[in-house]
Amino acid sequence: MSGLIKVKTALKPVLDPNFLPAVLWNREFAKLAERHKDSPEIAISLERNDGTVSVHRMRILPDSEENLRHNLKHLERTIKFLLWMKGGWKIGICGSRSLAEKLSAIYSDSGARRFDSELIGEKVYGRKIEIKSLDKSEFPSEREVKLRIGGNWKGCRIGFDLGGSDRKCAAVIDGEVVHTEEVAWDPYFQKDPEWHYQGINDSLKRAAAKMPRVDAIGGSSAGVIVDNQIRVASLFRGVPDPEFKSKVVNIFQRLKKDWNDVPFVVVNDGEVTALAGAMSMKTGSLLGVSMGTSQAAGYVSSNGGITNWLNELAFAPIDYRDDAPRDEWSGDIGCGVQYFSQQGVARLAELAGIHFEKSVPFAERLVHVQELMSKGSSDAEKIYSSIGICFGYAVAHYAEFYDLEKLLILGRVTSGAGGELILSKARELLKLEFPELAEKIEFTTPDEKNKRHGQAVAAASLPELK
Repeated sequence: MSGLIKVKTALKPVLDPNFLPAVLWNREFAKLAERHKDSPEIAISLERNDGTVSVHRMRILPDSEENLRHNLKHLERTIKFLLWMKGGWKIGICGSRSLAEKLSAIYSDSGARRFDSELIGEKVYGRKIEIKSLDKSEFPSEREVKLRIGGNWKGCRIGFDLGGSDRKCAAVIDGEVVHTEEVAWDPYFQKDPEWHYQGINDSLKRAAAKMPRVDAIGGSSAGVIVDNQIRVASLFRGVPDPEFKSKVVNIFQRLKKDWNDVPFVVVNDGEVTALAGAMSMKTGSLLGVSMGTSQAAGYVSSNGGITNWLNELAFAPIDYRDDAPRDEWSGDIGCGVQYFSQQGVARLAELAGIHFEKSVPFAERLVHVQELMSKGSSDAEKIYSSIGICFGYAVAHYAEFYDLEKLLILGRVTSGAGGELILSKARELLKLEFPELAEKIEFTTPDEKNKRHGQAVAAASLPELK
């Protein structure tokens, strides 16, 4: 990259050689800032509706015309990451009034981050994102909350997991799994929310038929879910906004009512990923990452509880090059979904010379690449090797923000020999570039069955019985 920040990588993704790891760019920026005695400290606060506040501090380069571009990039990318990791609508910046004003414009209705402002601010928190310059005297203190949920196995339970290409369901009796099932569906562009409702309910009925009764239902779904209400979800992106508000937001409340008001809890699929891993390993400080239709994530803190953070790492930037792949939904570049998902596999397949008609769904492209990998295709190996190297750098980036000791990796992309190569390359990268992290962070994966159904089973344990 031209300019002040020079980055050298130990390994380059063969299909993505210009990949610019966010963690290395940030570290070089920090080294540069440390060389200047007059480098100011910037404090960032993110406040949520419940009054909880996250705080992040860093140093930037001295204020000058030459440094402006790098300072703005560093602050904008960091705030973008924090917004999708921790959430919040009220953002305070202490240390630079001019940068705060520029960022406020970026997140305005006409700014580059309008998508993020609308989804996180208006749809998740019901408020437009507000970015203000704060003096030290008015800067808020950090106030975080850690929740405990899951691990309830008594009774006859149903657990479900809604993804972009399939919905999974499990029946569990006193902790024993008696039924699991996976049903293909294509919900993205279905306009009628009744179609979604009937599909989910059909899976519940199939599971219920395997048990004498239903005492509780727990669910895992892609998207942002608050108090069993769907605030944002790509699964329902085809539903017009009026119908989304009237029929999708409360779809789980409707299901609860139709199932005799049994205890019914639904949370983000990433959180269930992390909970599943934490419960099986009896540990905390765990980040779960699922590479499926999109990139889902969830976090369990050191005390074994979940947080009220968003943990939507699909939209968190990990590649800082100026021409990084662009996400068609958010319009932003260099975000995780373009690397660690079925979409990422499809993107790299084209670069590897494996071409598909545009009408072929990403799920089918992944299956084809997996078949090629099982036959020893060098082109398929390049795809998984590239994902692994990028993932290694992303893990190091995540470790800058999370207290991270365990990493649970699952999802359809990580199945089979391709998944093994992803993890092998990620571990190799960490040993070369970040040996301290390679010793600290333990990679773990569920077995093949739990990769596909572990979230549905774990979801069954979410509700407490009355």
